Amino acid sequence: MSPAKTPRKNQPRGGNRRSVARLGAVQALYQMDIAGGDLPSTLAEFEAHRLGREVDGDTYGEADAGFFRDLVTGVVREQRRIDRLVDLVLETSWPLKRIDLTLRNILRAGTYELLFRSDVPARAAISEYVDVAHGFYDDDGPRLVNGVLDAIARSERSGEVARRATPET
Repeated sequence: MSPAKTPRKNQPRGGNRRSVARLGAVQALYQMDIAGGDLPSTLAEFEAHRLGREVDGDTYGEADAGFFRDLVTGVVREQRRIDRLVDLVLETSWPLKRIDLTLRNILRAGTYELLFRSDVPARAAISEYVDVAHGFYDDDGPRLVNGVLDAIARSERSGEVARRATPET
């Protein structure tokens, strides 16, 4: 089986097919970084052996396969742009390349979604990736994800974020 990192807790099960796709995308990106696998074989492996399957005693819900494919393919295609944007948000003394690999891929997937998936509300995307981070980290990882993705949303989706921040009368 693959070397994809499995979350310690809070694994999405059943209900939300996009949540499962997000977790799968982060794991697939991690696997590609660790094992150096190519995009087509990684997508095929995850779709055949992970998404909606039992892995290491945990049963994963069905994923939105099209959403999963778009996230992984999009992050790979847009990685340079995504990494530059995330680096702009991070402190210059702590660039993306120094961030833990799992956290790096959570930030990449979240940033891709904020940049290219306008069908997903920014706040929903941020919340989903903070939840993914909680599955792997007890420390400051989820806070970092929230801060970085929030800054990117304010920059890239300023109209949407500003509308949400304004109290309704």
